[in-house]
Amino acid sequence: MYAVHLIVKLGVRRTLVKVRDEGKSQEGPGSMAQSTAEPRRARLNRERVLRAAVTLADEAGIESLSMRKLAEELGVVPMALYKHVAGKEELLDGMIDIVVGEIDPPAGDADWKAAIRQRILSARGSLRRHPWAAGAIESRTDPSPAMLAYIDSMIGMFLAGGFSIDLTHHALHALGSRLYGFTPEIFDDSQGLDPQALAALVGQMKDSYPNVAELAQAVYHDAASVVGAGCDDQFEFEFALDLLLDGLDRLR
Repeated sequence: MYAVHLIVKLGVRRTLVKVRDEGKSQEGPGSMAQSTAEPRRARLNRERVLRAAVTLADEAGIESLSMRKLAEELGVVPMALYKHVAGKEELLDGMIDIVVGEIDPPAGDADWKAAIRQRILSARGSLRRHPWAAGAIESRTDPSPAMLAYIDSMIGMFLAGGFSIDLTHHALHALGSRLYGFTPEIFDDSQGLDPQALAALVGQMKDSYPNVAELAQAVYHDAASVVGAGCDDQFEFEFALDLLLDGLDRLR
């Protein structure tokens, strides 16, 4: 038993020496060092923890994210994570920072309206890649540094476009969460409903809610509509964004 322990200890020691002296001459293919060496594990840091959390939330949803599951994904014990994030709330803040960091920087050669439109649509693209992020952003009571930097740059774009500070304030209220690329929807998308089930639902509403029934009938059955049958979230988002920016331009 002692001999086995000694061999393991020597093998580990030789592996550590090999890693520390990386770049020096390698031992031959038959050496004990190569036979006992294991692949070097990537060093755990805050960036790696946050990106692993984002990937996990993208794949399984934010509700499935926990410090324990994240630790399993990274191949470490849960306590190792707390050296890099204080807990779940700080983890979420860092994840949001990564999502906000994916938004394209301001276009320097465009007029204010085109530049702001492009930036907001870039934000929407980031949120569509990370469907959990809209809810996470709404849940934050204090904006993270990345969120503050993003809003600060958007304010600067309005001011550079000739807006007064007062009108800029009103513009931010009007745009609301649209600045981050999302907005609460008034309608649930029913495109996934079976046509017969949808027809039955519309029929049930006709007497009590005739206008809602008429709208639903037109939206979900009219393939010649400008957005096709069903609601196109991207079209509706850009439609409202353009209305707001055109209105703000007139006020400016």
